[in-house]
Amino acid sequence: MRTNQNHPKKGSTITVEPIRQLKDINRIKKQLKDKPRDLLLFSLGINNGLRIGDLLKLKVEDVKALQPGDTFTITEQKTKKSNVVMINKEVRRILAVYLDELKPNDGDYLFKSRNGLNQHLNKSYVNALIKKWTNSMKGNYGTHSLRKTFGFIQRKKFGVSFEILCKRFNHSNPAITMRYLGIEDKEVNGILLNQI
Repeated sequence: MRTNQNHPKKGSTITVEPIRQLKDINRIKKQLKDKPRDLLLFSLGINNGLRIGDLLKLKVEDVKALQPGDTFTITEQKTKKSNVVMINKEVRRILAVYLDELKPNDGDYLFKSRNGLNQHLNKSYVNALIKKWTNSMKGNYGTHSLRKTFGFIQRKKFGVSFEILCKRFNHSNPAITMRYLGIEDKEVNGILLNQI
């Protein structure tokens, strides 16, 4: 019997992690290539850094005409602050496949449940999906992993500062963003090897 590698031990603090390796991100995209809705959810999540609740509220009409660089303003459920959805070329390509294959109506939720009603997926279902996608990876992953992955990869691969990520996440200060992204002691200690 195979055990689930990405669930915390009983009694431990539940904190989900970002997906830190591009090879793992690419493996998940490959795994989802025949599931347009799920691939769009994953890709939009890791490319926008929005909370899952805000992504699930999107309707087809909100994003279908967006081209790379276009924005759509939302009000975040949790903070009631404004934020934007923007798509890049990769998300636009995946969105085009989604629209072509699923042919959703404009008024449909972008991440529509398959229950026959016009309802969006719920957070617990999405959490289970993400756990399934990351099952072979060590660590704990869930809905916040998509948002955290956005921040982690933006910082590590593209050198985006905590101040900019703080603004994107609508955090009150960069220290919250650092904690949110799980900055580890070994990373902080690593700067001590830099020679001045």
